[in-house]
Amino acid sequence: MMIKKRYLWFLSAIAILALAGCGNQSSSGQNDGNLKGQMASDQVVNWSETQDLVTLDPSKLTEPIDLTMTGNVGEGLYRLGNHHKIEPGIATKSTISKDGKTYTFTLRPNAKWSNGETVTAQDFVYSWQRTINPKTASQYGYIYDGIVNANRIQEGKATPSQLGVKALSKTKLQVKLERPMPYFKLLMAFPIFFPQNQTAVEKYGKQYGTAADKMVYDGPFIMKGWTGTNEKWRLVANPTYWDKKHVYLKQINDQVVKDPATTYNLYQTKKIDAAELSGTQAKNMLKSKDMHVLQDSRIFYLEFNQKTRPAFKNAELRKAFSYAIDRKSFVNNVLGDGSQPATGFVTSGLASNPKTGEDFAKEANQNNTGITYSPKKAKAAFKLALKQMNKKSLKLEVLAGDSTAAQHAAGYVQGQLEKVLPGLTLTVTNVPTKTLIQRQTHHQFDFFVSNWGADYSDPYTFLQILQSTNTFNEGGWSNAKYDRLVKASASTDANDQNKRWQDLVDAQRVMMQDQGVAPIYQATIPQVRNPKLKGLVYNSAGLQFNFKGMYLDK
Repeated sequence: MMIKKRYLWFLSAIAILALAGCGNQSSSGQNDGNLKGQMASDQVVNWSETQDLVTLDPSKLTEPIDLTMTGNVGEGLYRLGNHHKIEPGIATKSTISKDGKTYTFTLRPNAKWSNGETVTAQDFVYSWQRTINPKTASQYGYIYDGIVNANRIQEGKATPSQLGVKALSKTKLQVKLERPMPYFKLLMAFPIFFPQNQTAVEKYGKQYGTAADKMVYDGPFIMKGWTGTNEKWRLVANPTYWDKKHVYLKQINDQVVKDPATTYNLYQTKKIDAAELSGTQAKNMLKSKDMHVLQDSRIFYLEFNQKTRPAFKNAELRKAFSYAIDRKSFVNNVLGDGSQPATGFVTSGLASNPKTGEDFAKEANQNNTGITYSPKKAKAAFKLALKQMNKKSLKLEVLAGDSTAAQHAAGYVQGQLEKVLPGLTLTVTNVPTKTLIQRQTHHQFDFFVSNWGADYSDPYTFLQILQSTNTFNEGGWSNAKYDRLVKASASTDANDQNKRWQDLVDAQRVMMQDQGVAPIYQATIPQVRNPKLKGLVYNSAGLQFNFKGMYLDK
């Protein structure tokens, strides 16, 4: 999904859990109607985050928090309601051609930017062309795959102006696809497809989206107080929002709290209305009426740098690391929050076989390949890897975030691998989030615990990112057969749902056999929440938290 993206937290999220994601489950009640038709009044909610906000620029989004904030201060053609239900956004209606490859959207004429300008079809054209332009270097540009010429533009074989999107008028937007995409409307609710105001982008230049006052907004809220480096800001009801009568909060005070113990104390003292818990905290709160265990379609996995670290080009070394991780013990004894051991790269509960109804994760899980805990096999694979590399020992770095949770998590991985694999020495390097992203993007790491949350409910949202040319394949794993299968699912076999499904199943099996990455666990989000907090929408794929209808039931 959600948001990679990224939706990406690396090790920093292991112990504090995933913030966003993917899947098909929603939480929290809908507005009970008591506030229907009222304007935002004196209602204020105090929220909390576990990581720093990086950007509000729709073209530059990667982190879960970026997606959540942008998804609430901005709006696309649609919004995502409970159970991934598409709800009205800037679009009032749409028509689809018989071949499923041309969409025409009618936009509402009263949608405004916070600078007073009208939101038009050209704002979508401008935004999409900016995102897909290689000069923008958007990590999420790959998600435009399927729109006419998107891939060719990213490969430098076409210009952004040739993207299959066109403003037929101020209120008519046409999108042409290269193939039918069953999940296309879901993508239209994803922040990477939100419109952008050209006046603002050109006014702020390189500073666009880097601070609250370097942005304009067309969503339910306006952000204030974020300087680009601080850890506190406010979301204030947007007076120019077209549907402002259904925004019930005056303000959301948000703050970053990286230490789970501090977060929990803030909640207990009623200084915040919602907090994500660590495993131990979650265990103690499971019977509380405040507790919400949110199912997440987010997978955490070891990502090995095969691009600039020759050691990880050795498949036996990758397999040794995977065999050495006790996934059941990890989720039960370290996390303890309801998270499940990984069954593969694609999460359970995301998608089902169109013919048999069998869950993808179960069908593609062939003999537990790539996820088995076996110290004996780990030692044997590690011994063989050292022999093949002509080494007697190996020293590597574990890259991690700088939060308390990240430090604890990195320590666990370090201790577990060194315990099972004699001759392996690991050092842990903890760095701030922005440094973490920079090092990951430039392949300046040995390995780390990465994560991915589904952007929509289809296996392709996971398998696509491990293709050789995908910008989120930071480890650089490459397999020609895997690439062919994933490509076929989105091209020659796209219109045959059974063939397409088998392509995706086979692709995961190829990756797991080669141990391109090593899946560890599927996350949950254990969250305590003020019982009076109503109207919050949660989805496990795409935009995770939708604050638009949130309010306090007094």
